[in-house]
Amino acid sequence: MTFPVVGMVGGGQLARMTHEAGIPLGIHFKILSDTPQDAAAKVVREVVVGDYRDLETLRAFAQGCDVITFDHEHVPTEHLRALEADGIPVRPGPDALVHAQDKGVMRARLSALGIPCPRHRIVTDPADVARFAHEGDGGGFPVVLKTVRGGYDGKGVWVIDSADDPAAAEPFRAGVPVLAEEKVDYTRELAANVVRSPHGQAVAYPVVESIQVRGVCDTVIAPAPGLPDERGAAAQQLALRIAAELDVTGHLAVELFETTDGRVLVNELAMRPHNSRHWTQDGAVTSQFANHLRAVLDLPLGDPRPRAPWTVMVNVLGGDYPDMYPAYLHCMARDPGLKIHMYGKDVKPGRKVGHVTTFGDDLAEARERARHAADYLRGTIDE
Repeated sequence: MTFPVVGMVGGGQLARMTHEAGIPLGIHFKILSDTPQDAAAKVVREVVVGDYRDLETLRAFAQGCDVITFDHEHVPTEHLRALEADGIPVRPGPDALVHAQDKGVMRARLSALGIPCPRHRIVTDPADVARFAHEGDGGGFPVVLKTVRGGYDGKGVWVIDSADDPAAAEPFRAGVPVLAEEKVDYTRELAANVVRSPHGQAVAYPVVESIQVRGVCDTVIAPAPGLPDERGAAAQQLALRIAAELDVTGHLAVELFETTDGRVLVNELAMRPHNSRHWTQDGAVTSQFANHLRAVLDLPLGDPRPRAPWTVMVNVLGGDYPDMYPAYLHCMARDPGLKIHMYGKDVKPGRKVGHVTTFGDDLAEARERARHAADYLRGTIDE
């Protein structure tokens, strides 16, 4: 028997960590990377450097692969359909992935399924934004505007405070449709993550709290503190239902708003390994990366249960000091139980260059340890 070859489009840190998870599974792994300096390209043996937007490049890359999967959602939908027509398994498939690629398609499909979402509508210009703000049961401004494609980590998102807000014209300059949404009055953000295989087996990880800072995920706490069991179970069931209805294969992240009146609304979808589940590398029996690989290969899925009562993950962002190694040594010596994951990236201010994970019986202690390490690595504290 020949062990399978997984081709992942994208060479970022998600591909790097997916490759790591595939090593003990005996999986052969290759990536299509934008540059040889990408995080995964530095550690994966078989790297093809090329443009994922070029169909012939994709076709050449797919030769010899048993399945194609992704560390981002940006491959043109029509290219994925062409690969499928060539007989190449693409997981998740284009009919599923388009719901993570296009926010307008996602909102329309979820609404048709009766899944709770913020009030929304495609808008055509700033005047239409003002009409949206006040139509129906709308509460007026502020309104959130999103380009339907291409936004990530807060990019492609604008909060408009009034009809005269100068930023109201910005989204329409991108040349793609613009989605308007009500600005939800929420208490916190949650994420429900599931993994589903082609034959329909699925597992659900504990629902987590995701804390964002300036549009970028900063901290994830697993499980979400204070979340009633019935609400957590309902969020897991919601994510499982979305995965089944959209025929998702692989990892699905459902980002959620928990509102002040106790509702849970769907914010975003991602069909790939996701920042809200990095804690599973150290804190779960089977990581999201291993289960994503198992799913796209239709292998039996692994146990998603946590190893400890609490796990905390904090992203490490680049600061003013390009050499993190001295701080890295300090953190390892100060806290031998700390788990540090570095992505092999050049350090630039505000850039995600790694994450740290802590776990244990005491949530406050785990949070303090993870926060201290991330801040020390960035250089915002020095003791």
